[in-house]
Amino acid sequence: MATTTAGKTYEAKHRYAQMSARKIRPYADLVRGKFADEALEILACYPSRGARLIEAVIKSAVANAEDLRAQNIANLEVVDVRIDGGPMQRRFRPKARGSSSVYLKRSAHITVKVG
Repeated sequence: MATTTAGKTYEAKHRYAQMSARKIRPYADLVRGKFADEALEILACYPSRGARLIEAVIKSAVANAEDLRAQNIANLEVVDVRIDGGPMQRRFRPKARGSSSVYLKRSAHITVKVG
């Protein structure tokens, strides 16, 4: 938990999300700097799995703030949303004449701070 000049920030993480960080980042840009309830309404309009992942992490961060007895839960703002690349699993796909090619199953770490 980190503190800022405006008060405390409350953090939630989803590590090893089975989705590429590149697919999640556009949804993070949509909600950065918005109020938490407004961010949840925005993400609810999108059918993407990336939007669902960020939505769950924002709900978790708000619940963390509530659990730690934060003042003004209705005025919580999404201070920071970070989508970092996680480890990649190497998988092999068979190719012609007994060879194979490698493809990567990417993962991501999602970090949300509300304050």
